[in-house]
Amino acid sequence: MHRSGTSFLTGSLQQSGLELGKFSAWNPHNLKGNRENLEIVAFSDEVLAARGFAWDNPPTEPVVWTDAERSRARELIADYDGVARWGFKDPRALLLVEGWQELLPELRFVGIFRHPTAVAQSLAARGGMPQEQAFALWLAYNKRLLKLYREGAFPLLCFDEDEAVLHRKLDVVLEELGLEPSTEERFFSPELKHHKQMRQSLPAELQKLYRELCRCAR
Repeated sequence: MHRSGTSFLTGSLQQSGLELGKFSAWNPHNLKGNRENLEIVAFSDEVLAARGFAWDNPPTEPVVWTDAERSRARELIADYDGVARWGFKDPRALLLVEGWQELLPELRFVGIFRHPTAVAQSLAARGGMPQEQAFALWLAYNKRLLKLYREGAFPLLCFDEDEAVLHRKLDVVLEELGLEPSTEERFFSPELKHHKQMRQSLPAELQKLYRELCRCAR
């Protein structure tokens, strides 16, 4: 889900040797950059828009790609030809994951999630999104994340954890992926956590899903 520590995670993977290709190194909401491949983001937006959807209006069923969309995705994949370890980050890809799995059978995932209230606060501060809409989006994305995890477990981190704990768990994940934990200054910085969850009651479905993700997390 957007605003859930994905930039921290992807920036850390990149620091440790993962090739991201053409990525965003700066934006007004994240001074270190969201680390997204802008061509892949544009592709995701086009595939969703062709069916009347968007990042903030996600489909409820799996999206079946057209032959033209598969061809375009292959071109994006070809940009990484010859690279031993490459990857990309785009929360929208979670809405289109079946197509990527079809083209990349050996695709490996690393997931991260964050408390729904912190995500809602961040979306409200960034674009004025109402809390009810933000909660619905959090639920839609993280249901997909949990479903994907249950189909085949992969490293899953919780961005709400203390920085030292988060880095310790991340280092284990990096080693599992054949990457070297960075000896430089960490990608994490306090501004990546603009918002911390406030103590408030959550709708039961969100609370249940968050607890389930926490049980699955490292």
